[in-house]
Amino acid sequence: MRPGEVQSDVSGTRVASSLERIRPCVRRYSFRLVGGLVALLIVDLLQLGIPRLVKRAVDLLSQGAASQTALAQSAFAIFALAVGIASCRFVWRYLILGFSRMVERDLRDDFFRHLLTLDRPFFQKKPVGAIMALATNDLAAVQLAGGMGVVACADAAIMGIAALACMAYISPQLTLIAVIPMPLLALLTRVLSARLHRRFVKVQEQFSHLTECARNTITNIRLLKAYTQEAPQAEVFGRLGRQYQQDNLRLARVHGTLFPISGLVGNTSLLLVIFFGGRLVVGNVITVGDFVAFISYLYLLTWPMMAVGWVANLFQRGLTSLGRLDEVMNAKPTLVDPPHPLPFPAGQTEIALRTLHFQYEGQEQPALAGVSCTIRAGEIVGLVGRSGSGKSTLCHLLARQYPVADGAIFLNGVDVNRLSLGSVRERVAYVPQDVLLFSDTVAANIGFGNPAASQEQIEGAAKICRIHEEILGFSEGYQTRIGERGVKLSGGQRQRIALARAILLDRPMLIIDDSLSAVDLETEQEIISGLADFLPGRTCLIVSHRIAPLRDAIRIMVLEEGRLLAQGNHAELLASSDFYRTMYHQQQTQSHREEDV
Repeated sequence: MRPGEVQSDVSGTRVASSLERIRPCVRRYSFRLVGGLVALLIVDLLQLGIPRLVKRAVDLLSQGAASQTALAQSAFAIFALAVGIASCRFVWRYLILGFSRMVERDLRDDFFRHLLTLDRPFFQKKPVGAIMALATNDLAAVQLAGGMGVVACADAAIMGIAALACMAYISPQLTLIAVIPMPLLALLTRVLSARLHRRFVKVQEQFSHLTECARNTITNIRLLKAYTQEAPQAEVFGRLGRQYQQDNLRLARVHGTLFPISGLVGNTSLLLVIFFGGRLVVGNVITVGDFVAFISYLYLLTWPMMAVGWVANLFQRGLTSLGRLDEVMNAKPTLVDPPHPLPFPAGQTEIALRTLHFQYEGQEQPALAGVSCTIRAGEIVGLVGRSGSGKSTLCHLLARQYPVADGAIFLNGVDVNRLSLGSVRERVAYVPQDVLLFSDTVAANIGFGNPAASQEQIEGAAKICRIHEEILGFSEGYQTRIGERGVKLSGGQRQRIALARAILLDRPMLIIDDSLSAVDLETEQEIISGLADFLPGRTCLIVSHRIAPLRDAIRIMVLEEGRLLAQGNHAELLASSDFYRTMYHQQQTQSHREEDV
C-alpha cells in the first residue's frame, strides 16, 4: 500500500470517528431534519413547475393562440407556485437551520461537560485560547456545515437530478451537450477540496494562537503596563493577526477558485445550449417554448453546479472543525474512579503516605521521592521547604489532582485509588497557591462552594481570615464586585477571601498551600491562630515558606528536593535538623533587617 493510501485510510477513520460524535444529536432531532428536507423537496418540485407554465405561455404566443384568459391563468398559476415556494422555503429554513443550532448547542454542552471531567495534566498541555477557539470558531463551522451545508447539498442534489430529468424529457441530445463540461468541475472540486482541508486546518490553528495571545494579554495587562511592554505585545498580536490574515487569504484563493470555476462551467453549458438549442429550434426539432423551458431548467441546474464548490468548502470546514473538537472529546482524564469504589471510611480523617513517589511528565527528576509519614486525624501539620522542594506537589496529590501509584496514599487506612474521586475531593477544602477568584461579588466568591450559606456564615469565615473589617470598608461591603480574577483587591485580600471560601466549606480536611504569602507575618500568625477554634476535629496541612507562623504547630515536616528531610515540633527541629535551623535563622535575620528599614 502506498503512503498516500495509508494517509487516506487514516483520514477516513478520523472522519468516521468525527461523524460518529454528532450521530446522537442528529438522531435526537431527526424529525426536524426530515421535515425540513421534505419542505425543501416540495420547494424544488414547485420550482420545476414554473418553466412548464412559461413553456405553455410562450408556445401559445408563438402560435398566435394566446388569449388574455389563458395568459392570466398562467400568471396566476406562477404566482400560486411562488407563494407555495416562499411558504415551504420558510418551513425548511426554520426546521433545518433550527436543527443545526440544536446540534451546535448539544455539541457545545457535551464539549463543556467533557472539559469539566479532564484534569490538570490536560490543561497544562492545551492552552486556554485553543479551547476557546474550539468552543467558538470551530463550533460555528460545524453549525454552518450542519445547517446551510446540508441544505445546499440536498438542494443541489434534488434540483440537479430533477432539472436533468426535465431537460432530458425535452431533449436528450441537448441535455448531453449541456453536461459535457461537468466532469471537469468534479475533477477540480476533488483536487481543490484536499487543499481546502489543509489550509482550513492552518487557519483554525492560527486562530487558536491569536485567541490565546489576546487572553494572555488581557489577563496579564497590569504586568504588561508595569514593564512597559504594551508596544512589544501589540507587535506580537499584530504579527499573529497578519499571519492569520495570510492563512485566510491562502484559503480564500482555493475557495475563490472553486466558485468561479463552478460559474464558468454553468455558463459554458449555457453557451452550448444556446448555440445547439437554437439550431434545434430553427430545425423545428423543439418548439420555442421547449427552448425557453430548457434554458430555465438549465438555470435551475446552474445553482447545483455552482453550489459544488460552496458545499465542498462548508463540509471541509465543518469536518475539519469537528475533527479538532473530536480530539478534545477523545481526551481521557488521567484520574478515573475505580470500577468498584469503596465507601469512604467513617471517622476523622487520617492521612498516611507510604513511600510516595511522583514525577511530572517530561521532567527528569522526581518531584517527590519516597515520602513516608502519617498525619493523624485532627492534627495540624506545617510543611516547609525551599521553592521546588515538592510542597505544592504533595498538596496537589492529597487533593487528588494527579494520579498516584497504588499503595502510596491512604485515608483512614484505605488506599485512595480504591475510593471514588468525588468522595475524596468533597472532604478536602483546598486553598491553592495560585488564588482564583471570579468576577463577582465578595459574598459570591466566599460562598462559591456553599451557595446555601447564610450571610452570617460568610461573615464568620471572613472574620477567621481577618478580612471582615476590610470588606466592610469596600464601597458596597460584601456586595462589592471585585473584577476579573479579583483585580480590585490586593494580593493579601485575594488570598484571605480564598481561604474564607475554603473554611466555609466546613470539610474534614483543610489544605492551605502557601496561600498567605502575600500578607504580612503578623497577620499570617493571627490567621493561623484564629483557625484554632475552627480546626478541632479537622486534619489540616499548612504550607508556608515562612517558619515563624508555624512555630505552634503540633508537627512540622521539612521537605528538600522531594524528600522528607525531618519532622517534629519547632523546638525539636531546631535541635535536630541543621537544614531547618539554618532556614529559620536566615528568615529571622531577614525579618530583623526589614524591621530596621
